[in-house]
Amino acid sequence: MRLIKVEAFLKRERLMKEGKPVNHRKNVLEFDDDEATKYAILSHRWMKRQVEVDYSEMVKLAKMAVTQRDEIRQREGYQKILQSCKQAQTDGYEWLWVDTCCIDKRSSAELSEAINSMYRWYENAEVCYAYLHDVSASSFPTARDEERYPKFKGWPEWFSRGWTLQELIAPSNVQFLNKDWQSIGYKRTLAPTLRSITGIPEHILVHGLRGNRPCVAQIMSWAAYRTTTRVEDRAYSLMGLLDVNMPMLYGEGKKAFHRLQLEIIRASNDQSIFAWYKDTMQPGSILADGPSDFQSCGRMELMDHGEFIQFLKKEVPKDELDSIEDRLGTFSITNRGIQIWLFLRPSRDSHTLFEAWLPCRRGRWDPPVTIALTLLESNYYRYPFAQMLEGPPQFHQVYLRYQDLPHRNTTFEIDDSALTENGFTCCDAYPKTFIRDTLMLSNTGPLCIKVYSDSSTKHHFVVGLGQCFGRDWIHVSSDTFYTTLQLLWEDYAKFGYFQMLVRAPEHAQAMNKARSGSECYGRVCIMQIRLPQTTSILQTSSVMWKCSGVCGVKLDIFHDPGFGDVSGEWTVFDVDVSGFLFARLIGTDLIVYLGNRRSRL
Repeated sequence: MRLIKVEAFLKRERLMKEGKPVNHRKNVLEFDDDEATKYAILSHRWMKRQVEVDYSEMVKLAKMAVTQRDEIRQREGYQKILQSCKQAQTDGYEWLWVDTCCIDKRSSAELSEAINSMYRWYENAEVCYAYLHDVSASSFPTARDEERYPKFKGWPEWFSRGWTLQELIAPSNVQFLNKDWQSIGYKRTLAPTLRSITGIPEHILVHGLRGNRPCVAQIMSWAAYRTTTRVEDRAYSLMGLLDVNMPMLYGEGKKAFHRLQLEIIRASNDQSIFAWYKDTMQPGSILADGPSDFQSCGRMELMDHGEFIQFLKKEVPKDELDSIEDRLGTFSITNRGIQIWLFLRPSRDSHTLFEAWLPCRRGRWDPPVTIALTLLESNYYRYPFAQMLEGPPQFHQVYLRYQDLPHRNTTFEIDDSALTENGFTCCDAYPKTFIRDTLMLSNTGPLCIKVYSDSSTKHHFVVGLGQCFGRDWIHVSSDTFYTTLQLLWEDYAKFGYFQMLVRAPEHAQAMNKARSGSECYGRVCIMQIRLPQTTSILQTSSVMWKCSGVCGVKLDIFHDPGFGDVSGEWTVFDVDVSGFLFARLIGTDLIVYLGNRRSRL
């Protein structure tokens, strides 16, 4: 590592301040071995880039013109280096490391080596000076003050940064300094207050991670509310804490955090890495997008093999437990997904939804953590929830997809004029995102439903328009269960919305399966259902215009006094109309689409 020679730096500064000649050849930075050298290290909040002093400026300072040199010496970044050197000299240290000037960031190889080594450098330091630039008091703050510290829940900004997490945990000796460089306390004596601020257990603050490493999910939770200037640094700043190394690829965005998790999986069998939670309505990768997804894992702990088996005995037949010894907790990364053995409990409502049990828990007396998974084409994806679980869990080898699913915006154009002609009205929609007869769905709002009712016959049904797995889908439900509850239409719509959302993966796959065999220019999907206790058949027809990405939907009612059977499943029709026309069959009429115009034949 490259270190500042404290005495040489202070001597150079004294000569410049007095206007005396400076030896241009005298080095103030030298390489040394972090394990054989006693050195101090600085932890601080990086301010705006232009006020910090980088490696090039530090080396060339003595050769600069006086005006340029003085501009740099007046910067806040230079003053931090100067004051740190003075503190180190007072404490008897000959060497000091400061990240702003001790790394030549023009070299990507040196930057990558430094980031991968940084946890060790902080761990091997004799003392870490934690400079709190926004604390003016002569003592460490012991209570929240959101007026004075608005950026991080009422605490100094140093605690809000991603990189300072490892800079707090790794060194055994952390000395806090206020804005005037006065000592305001040490990590060991402040451990109870620091635990309240950071969520890190006191024993970790006092003794570090050596031989006392919590599970992955708990470590991730400590970074949940911290931020970094670059999104990639949310991953890179955690490598030392999680004991992994990987190359830096600035520009990869959130993929850096995905790579971090894959490296953790390669190095350990800690399944708490899957125990995160995110408030989303879409299926996705088994990997989290960032530390924020682990914010509820502050008390997470692993269950040892015996404890997990003991709990499973209540749910799983003994003969099945006897065969899992070598497979439980073993998983590997393949190009298809993460290959792992899991206990899965199926959902009664859907053949594509499951609950998986993990050998970790949120507290000493809590049951194992469960996560919801959805099945698509023999691979499993993370899903927000599964309900109405049925039967004992079964031990399966599965592939958990870690690749991101494609997402796109979907536009539906709805024609429900035939319903109005037959006495039905739209009673409510949820959420209320329709613009006249047009609906646009996105990844964050992947479903909307409309509730229709015939006031004279009291018949109701719900039409759901959604997006899942990057595919649009339509589903109609005429379930009368909630009708008997005599709810307001607004509440009825919300019930319908939740029921459709739970089974969204199943609905998307059903529609995609019907479409999969179609290779002609037009693809027309038709589904018919019989409304309960009536002679009426509701027909839903759909066609997708590839050129515009718009899905046209036609809803129609017709009567079938013969009570003929209807499948309730999608049927696809291929229509070849010379490559530029899309057609669909609706009842006995042929509707032809040319661009956005339509005409009845």
